[in-house]
Amino acid sequence: VQLVESGGGLVQAGGSLRLSCAASGRFLSNDYMAWFRQAPGKEREFVASISSGGTSDYATSVKDRFTISRNNARNTVFLQVDSLIPEDTAVYYCAVRRRSSSRYYAWGQGTLVTVSS
Repeated sequence: VQLVESGGGLVQAGGSLRLSCAASGRFLSNDYMAWFRQAPGKEREFVASISSGGTSDYATSVKDRFTISRNNARNTVFLQVDSLIPEDTAVYYCAVRRRSSSRYYAWGQGTLVTVSS
């Protein structure tokens, strides 16, 4: 499975971005899709995930500001990031896992989001 993210960039605090991730290859339509992020000097952390049926889960730190969605016909997942703060600065990674597993088996190359104060 190949995952290609896009949509990162430099934005001022309070601004918004929409991240996209397209999956190809041996991607199953009922795979879960998720976003993780890694800030400079920190470990990678979970941001949000979504099932093929639309059930979503969020990290507490982003729950009221970020929205995950997906287009099953295009094997694409999106992350709408609003009300950005400098602490959201990170490389954002797309990942997928089988519905029956908790392990993410494929990762994208990441897209950088930089939030200036």
